[in-house]
Amino acid sequence: MTPQQQRLAARGPAARAAGHWGDATLRDHLARAVAATPERTAIVARRSENGEERRISYRELDALATRVALSLRERGVGPGDVVSFQLPNWWEFSVLHLACLKLGAVSNPLMVIFRQRELRFMLGLAESKVLVVPHRFRGFDYPAMAAEVQAEVPTLRHVFVAGGAGAQAFDRLLEPAGDPVAFAQAPLSADDIIQLLYTSGTTGEPKGVMHTSNTMLSNLGPFAARLGLGGDDVIHMPSPLAHQLGFMYGIVLPVMLGGTAVLQDIFTAPEMARQVREERASFTMGATPFLNDLTEHVAQTGEATPSLRVFVSAGAPIPRALVAKARQVLGSAIISAWGMSENGAVTTTRIEDDEERATTTDGCPLPGMELRILGASGEVLPPGAEGSLQVRGCSNFAGYLKRPELDPTDPDGWFDTGDLARMDAQGYIRIAGRSKDIIIRGGENIPVVEVEGLLYRHPAVAEVAVVGFPDPRLGERACAYVRLREGATLGMAEMVTYLEAQKMARQYMPERLEIVAELPRTPSGKIQKFRLREMARESAPPG
Repeated sequence: MTPQQQRLAARGPAARAAGHWGDATLRDHLARAVAATPERTAIVARRSENGEERRISYRELDALATRVALSLRERGVGPGDVVSFQLPNWWEFSVLHLACLKLGAVSNPLMVIFRQRELRFMLGLAESKVLVVPHRFRGFDYPAMAAEVQAEVPTLRHVFVAGGAGAQAFDRLLEPAGDPVAFAQAPLSADDIIQLLYTSGTTGEPKGVMHTSNTMLSNLGPFAARLGLGGDDVIHMPSPLAHQLGFMYGIVLPVMLGGTAVLQDIFTAPEMARQVREERASFTMGATPFLNDLTEHVAQTGEATPSLRVFVSAGAPIPRALVAKARQVLGSAIISAWGMSENGAVTTTRIEDDEERATTTDGCPLPGMELRILGASGEVLPPGAEGSLQVRGCSNFAGYLKRPELDPTDPDGWFDTGDLARMDAQGYIRIAGRSKDIIIRGGENIPVVEVEGLLYRHPAVAEVAVVGFPDPRLGERACAYVRLREGATLGMAEMVTYLEAQKMARQYMPERLEIVAELPRTPSGKIQKFRLREMARESAPPG
């Protein structure tokens, strides 16, 4: 047995006995939706660069996926083979994943920002047989890049181009030689690997996260139940589908519910507001910048989004001031969530939580997941103490592709997240930052998230990230990187005066202030603090 098979076999009995794992796959949910509501709109997708919009019913979605599956099978793709697709939030993305499920193949979503260097590594490690890319997106020539990569990856037999022409056109996959009516789906167990997703790179090192139907669906069922989501909901997805947040909650969740997915390929707040309003979206999910920008847009223009019932913000702790403002401006429940590519959304706040809990925590675990906080010596810490966050349960991933030595899961199934957190007596957590983000100044830990939260409340600050830089005397000092609101100014003296007024201890205050036009981010919106640390280190004054 492979390491991931051993892990799944060890976890399976308990997960099944508790009702978290079963035999269903997304193929079963798709079949149910087609039988129950064949004409319901499954996907609304618009290409920003040409304005083309596509609306696809469940009946059509199933037919498209069958035709693509048959075409891929004719080209040698079978159970366990990897199909990679580097696409924006276009309808082809969803069709490809469902086609892979029909074949028992593995979906490998890739961020559109990846270039030759990343693709050579990722496609080579996965031994991908097929790569699908856009013809053009944001002015970049993807087919030319794909041709270079194909020459260097021996297993990569086929490249197809969404929006392209000729032999490589994606439309060729919609024209199989065989009869789609006679197509027979491959056997598929709920414990088979169905997704390979590379971590988005906040630390700079990609790892291939593997998931099964059980690890994925066991997260989505409790998530939907907690937030009251069902088949009548319209799910708007501005986050990249090639990120786990976009993939699980923008592709898998709508089909599981039998609802409608509205896909936004290039994020702008005005376009998001338009789509939410015109499609009557009731749920959306994204990192803090999406929530911040939509809230600012609605506040400034008055273009309300009254159908939006729930906004889940994940990826980083939401500043308390933003939660309060978004609730007032959007009129939605603002839900904080925490999770990783390795396990989906592990914690969320609840719609019924009081304001204090909703604005100062990252939620409590979903059913089937356990949390614990460990101290430096490996001891379990009491409520309120800060330490290393570990997770165990049904939605934890199956392992890293060909790199089991990188897996920080212990023999008892506890996954070391790399995050620092506190947990209260009711099981609600607050993320204090990544363990690699911790700043130790003169032997004392700086509460980075709290400093960032206070600075975010300053009227001049649009975004802020605090990182450490080396200091020969104190070990580290803190530097605040700030993106200002339009027309605003902020100086070092003003920042210190402001923090003093907030009664912050002086040793916690950033000792450098850097004003930047943009903060470096992953495509999912997470701030890449490793890049900021590099910038701070390179520009630090001589010791």
